[in-house]
Amino acid sequence: MIKSDFSQSVPDDLGRVHFVGIGGAGMSGIARLFLEAGLPVTGSDIRATETVEALRASGVAVAIGHSAANIDGADTLIVTGAIAEDNPEFLAARERDLPIVHRAQALAWLTRNHRVVAIAGAHGKTTSTAMIVTAMLALEMDSSFVNGGVIRSLGVSAATGTGEVFVVEADESDGSFLLYDTAISLITNVDPDHLDHYGSEEAFEAAFVTFARKASERVVISSDDARAVSVTTHLGDRSVLTFGQHADADIRLHSIESTETVAFTLRYRGADYGTRLRVAGLHNAINAAGAFGVLVSLGVEPQAALDAIALFEGTERRFELRGTVRGVSVYDDFAHHPTEIRAALSGARGVVGAGRLIPIFQPHLYSRTKQMAAEFAETFESLADITIVVPIYGARQDPEPGVTGELITRLFRDQSRVHYFDEWQEAADFAASIAREGDFVIPMGGGDVYRIIPQLLETLALPPGGPGGESR
Repeated sequence: MIKSDFSQSVPDDLGRVHFVGIGGAGMSGIARLFLEAGLPVTGSDIRATETVEALRASGVAVAIGHSAANIDGADTLIVTGAIAEDNPEFLAARERDLPIVHRAQALAWLTRNHRVVAIAGAHGKTTSTAMIVTAMLALEMDSSFVNGGVIRSLGVSAATGTGEVFVVEADESDGSFLLYDTAISLITNVDPDHLDHYGSEEAFEAAFVTFARKASERVVISSDDARAVSVTTHLGDRSVLTFGQHADADIRLHSIESTETVAFTLRYRGADYGTRLRVAGLHNAINAAGAFGVLVSLGVEPQAALDAIALFEGTERRFELRGTVRGVSVYDDFAHHPTEIRAALSGARGVVGAGRLIPIFQPHLYSRTKQMAAEFAETFESLADITIVVPIYGARQDPEPGVTGELITRLFRDQSRVHYFDEWQEAADFAASIAREGDFVIPMGGGDVYRIIPQLLETLALPPGGPGGESR
């Protein structure tokens, strides 16, 4: 995979832009914004997904498969660090001396001349961004936005608005969140991750200090996350608004009732403001508190801000119900870090009732699996009833000898509650064979494990004693 390079200057006039891997959630959103800005856009991807077809319907020429010929007529190439060094479009652009611009640089280019709200954190940022965008639209604050996931009520991950505010989910994984001229920053947490890029937890935290210091108006930051608290101590006289359950939080979350949805109260400037969300889980109440901090920093009245946040209906791949067969519910979830998994499973536990939780986990990145295998095992064993693990999704990383999903399964104390399968169909068959009415089966991970869902639903629909090999 190529190393993210932000040294390339971005031309004022990008001309015809070509996106390598245009079907990704982030890339497709940025491509759509370029199209709405009046720039000619082309792209390529390895498969024709629904996202690709939607881009084609909008007038974007998308080639399936990567070829040097795909960039004919392009003036600028937009890439991510996930593409291979031998990608023919990347090599052809270098040979033709075309500007090769990282997607974060392209997004920063789009945000120029706007009041930027940037949301960062190892987890929670996609949902927090979506909450802010949902609320702003409900309040008729027509912001532009780019999110890392599709906002369910809008059906898109990005759009161009007429207002001055541009809301951005900022990616810390490669340091690109430092590219924006931020007015208001929201830091959901500073839970150590992406240490393959940063090298140490201290360097990871230092990057967040830099990100926070770039905010010209206000920093909204967690009061509960230890490293976020540490970041706060480095912010001097900057305007800071803390949120969370800590007694000293500027926005204090209390009176939480978490069942199929979550209700709570926020204490802010001596007054209480309450609501009930349309989504479940304590983690979503915390995300809402952070979004509230951004909205009041933009001048929204507190109760109006909270009422607007309560309209949020979720984002795709965040505990998203994809089907129910024989009383077994199949959910899709993007969680791929132990803290995210803990939040997702804790939220699911409040909904499943007497049913069982059966995640199908696809580890994301070899480095993360190697570093956090014990945390993954402890999290799943403590919160799930039966865990199924499938092979690692390497993304931008090459395989490491000896690093497989079995690093996680071997660390379970009770081996009867974990199972590893090399083949997805075997995993789907096994899940269907053990699932019973009331259970939740949850394909989970930051890669492409969602593609197992059609197999899973089809296998669940088979009569007892089908491919799963056991009577249900």
